[in-house]
Amino acid sequence: MGDTERRTVRKAGGKSGRKTVRTYENPGHDAALPDLTGVGGVAAVLPQGVAELDTVHYDTADLRLAAASVTLRRTAGGDAAGWLLELPGADGARDAIGLPLSGTVPPALAALVRSRARGAALVPVLRLRTSRDVTRLFDARDALVAEVGVDTVRARRLDGSGATAEWTETGLAPGEDAAPALLDAVDAALRRSWPRRGAPGPQAVRALERTATERPGGDGAPGEPVAGESAAPGPGPAPGPGPVTAGEQVLAYLREQADAVAAHDPAVRRDLPDSVHRMRVATRRLRSALRTYRALLDRPVTDPVAGELKWLAACLGVDRDHEVLALRLRARIDALPADLLLGPVRARLRSWEGVRRAGARAHTLAVLDSARYLALLDALDAVLADPPLRPAAAAPALQALPGRVLKAHARLAGRVDRALALPPGRERDRALHEARKAAKRARYAAEAARPALGGTAERYAARMKDVQALLGDHQDSVLARDALRELAREAHAAGEPTFTWGLLYGGEAALAERLERELPKLWSKASAHRIRTARGRWTPG
Repeated sequence: MGDTERRTVRKAGGKSGRKTVRTYENPGHDAALPDLTGVGGVAAVLPQGVAELDTVHYDTADLRLAAASVTLRRTAGGDAAGWLLELPGADGARDAIGLPLSGTVPPALAALVRSRARGAALVPVLRLRTSRDVTRLFDARDALVAEVGVDTVRARRLDGSGATAEWTETGLAPGEDAAPALLDAVDAALRRSWPRRGAPGPQAVRALERTATERPGGDGAPGEPVAGESAAPGPGPAPGPGPVTAGEQVLAYLREQADAVAAHDPAVRRDLPDSVHRMRVATRRLRSALRTYRALLDRPVTDPVAGELKWLAACLGVDRDHEVLALRLRARIDALPADLLLGPVRARLRSWEGVRRAGARAHTLAVLDSARYLALLDALDAVLADPPLRPAAAAPALQALPGRVLKAHARLAGRVDRALALPPGRERDRALHEARKAAKRARYAAEAARPALGGTAERYAARMKDVQALLGDHQDSVLARDALRELAREAHAAGEPTFTWGLLYGGEAALAERLERELPKLWSKASAHRIRTARGRWTPG
């Protein structure tokens, strides 16, 4: 049913939707639906007829999109006509972006897969001809609760091999307001007819798998894999059992974060909420792991990559910092009584935010389209494909990793002690910001070591997250005060009252003082936490 999942996609303007479709393998090509009337509250079952769809899937020649469970397709026929890009979403859902039918890959969709395709051309790789028998299910209020389709699919490779496959499957797609209990009841009824659940993943990926293991001609007989077919490229999860050595564990963490950077790229391009933050965090985790565990890695290879990750995080920070700051100032203004808002305060903030946000947004998109960024992604893939491990990486994880966590903690402890020894002011603010960065590094070090250190690492990371949050709130207050001074100057130059900006400044200054008073107690509590080592447990502090 994958090629006809369009009901929640609004093509005009490229709007997107999300849905999870349950699929079932049918025992034969002539399988019919059971009577679903009355199942789970289904009041009406209305056949919609058979739609003939002709879908061409695009990918790189070495199938980089398929390796990342990303599909890009052009469909002619029925109400599904158009271009559709599907990206992996949360909880198994697919995030779909549709555009009207055109002859070539739309540039907007090509940009969204750039982190996966890199510089490789997007070419036709698979053609699916689907006969889809559609049935819609309605409840007693005449609301569409689900759509069931029986798809007879004929797949052919377009890579010159001529490999084909044919199968029939049933898909259950929920309506906008479908009750979970109703869907579960329909699901149970369909599974009684077809007890075998459909293979997971996009239909195109399954079609590529089928055509890679069957002879051309569609006779279903087993054969050799298609010539040139190779394992899915890119930094996927490490195969086999969980990591045993220190090097294996660190590499597993690096793979996870590298894939997160590429996966968050489309969301950043679409300006989705929190997307810049998520991509920036993955970038920082990568850099932190390369630095914290550099005793296990060949630094001449990894240090340049860490340097480029620092550049990327800084570029993403321009957009993210403006976003966080604007949200903070709006919340502060909204919390004030109306009689304390003197002058066009909200209008002044909107104007100030608009200029900076537009520039930051343009800068972020330029970075993601740059050759330097794509080269960084390629460098990460190269490191993970041929890991530059040093002899120390062969040591058991429980023996080698705790010392790295303790070293990161010692670094943080030194920075906290230095900051607390300084008098309040700019120098202390800068020292606390450096302590915040060290807290992130200690937290990420523990996260990477968690499979070996167990719950002690998880709890330690949680304590470091608390320290990081307090120091982060303090740094946000520093940035907010800088912004409020600038806003007050602009308001004064325009002849507007500056009272409200001064009031907000005072509130941020008071907050920073309170956080500085709370830090010693929080730090003492966090430092008392024990982590697991090969010789037992050790208190970092």
